[in-house]
Amino acid sequence: MKLVVLGLSLSSSWGNGHATTFRALLQAFAERGHDILFLERDVPWYRTQRDLQEPDYCRLEFYNDLDDLRRWTAEIAGADAVMVGSYVPEGVEVARFVQEVADGTTTFYDIDTPVTLAKLRRGDFEYLSPEVIPGFDVYLSFTGGPTLDFIEQFYASPAARPLYCSVDADRYRPLDVEQRWDLSYLGTYSDDRQPTLDKLLNAAARALPHRRFCVAGPQYPDGISWPANVERIDHVPPADHPAFYAASRFTLNVTRADMIAAGWSPSVRLFEAAACATPVISDVWDGLDSLLQPGSEILLARATEDVIAALEGVGLDQAREIGQTARKRVLAAHTARHRAEELERHLADARVGSAKRVREVA
Repeated sequence: MKLVVLGLSLSSSWGNGHATTFRALLQAFAERGHDILFLERDVPWYRTQRDLQEPDYCRLEFYNDLDDLRRWTAEIAGADAVMVGSYVPEGVEVARFVQEVADGTTTFYDIDTPVTLAKLRRGDFEYLSPEVIPGFDVYLSFTGGPTLDFIEQFYASPAARPLYCSVDADRYRPLDVEQRWDLSYLGTYSDDRQPTLDKLLNAAARALPHRRFCVAGPQYPDGISWPANVERIDHVPPADHPAFYAASRFTLNVTRADMIAAGWSPSVRLFEAAACATPVISDVWDGLDSLLQPGSEILLARATEDVIAALEGVGLDQAREIGQTARKRVLAAHTARHRAEELERHLADARVGSAKRVREVA
């Protein structure tokens, strides 16, 4: 099929998790024989931080504003499927435009579902509004579980389906590198994640001055007081993620508050770290145990003491076994190739559902 994607960014992974998600998914989708055009709003903060210029699995084109987007009307109209992503600038108007001109299946891919729903409850329609949701044939969501029923029942989506993040298993694999840190964290700064990061990493670092820690990611305020044994790295390019995880005895997963409340919202770092066989220590939320088994595939932490217990009490062999077991689970169910197959199936089902609704109206 021909797929047109209007997403936040494919070209730059700086300060967002969308780029790596789209890269892995679309490369795997292209491997299945599909033709892809990715349309990205040209904005200065990504223009100066691009780490992918010319992907070999899709066409990447840029547009300046909504008027400039109309240059691609024929491509959008003629596509078998058109996907609009979350956090696309002026996303509501982009959605209206797509629904107006597209003849194929239309889908909204929400990489930020709990955040999106919280914004809708507040009347904040930055990139999605209630009136455009029913116009998408399928609402694909990073969050599964009861949230999908809510989207269908409250917002009248014809079909809400899970499409979790995933990992490019060809790029994320174990590496034989020297371990630099006992516990690392890779993620962009977030106000509602920082208290948990302080509790699970910074407090553990203060309690364990003989251990080494690292926090990597952009946009952290200058005023944060980091313990002396916490190394700060402003940005780790995706190509360096496997080496970063391999240099970590454990890595930490911290989840945003809205995603904890919704549950069933795995972060891409879970799958990427696990694919590298790096054992993960995670905060706790509903649905996590359906993805990775606590104790044998992932360790859970509710308090600083849980992190300290893992760092001081889990031996090298046990940590290695947890990482390897998690890697097997992820490779069996959560790679980009699995998601590409799911996407193909969701789009096909949505086309059938859309045709049925048209017949019923007629």
